[in-house]
Amino acid sequence: MRMIETEKEFDELLKENPAVFVDFYADWCGPCKMVAPVVEELSKETPEVTFVKVNVDDLPGLAARYGIMSIPHLIGFKNGEVAAQSIGFQPKAALERTVLQLL
Repeated sequence: MRMIETEKEFDELLKENPAVFVDFYADWCGPCKMVAPVVEELSKETPEVTFVKVNVDDLPGLAARYGIMSIPHLIGFKNGEVAAQSIGFQPKAALERTVLQLL
């Protein structure tokens, strides 16, 4: 799964891809570590959606733009607009429903 390094890279990604699922996380976050393999699995099962990760410690401006106060915070974008969100650890079935809203 692709790591986003800059806000510019993130903005271009949203413009170029109709369906994007973003995992906002931090390296020190326990629930983030729990949800990461689930998101990775979904990325392999749903190739029509672009999956990326954003480290909120590295890109605090991007986290602030979307009002992220708790992590993991998962946001699905459809045509550049927020279409679905999930906060905290969620089971795979719940995240699948979030991803399907992007198709």
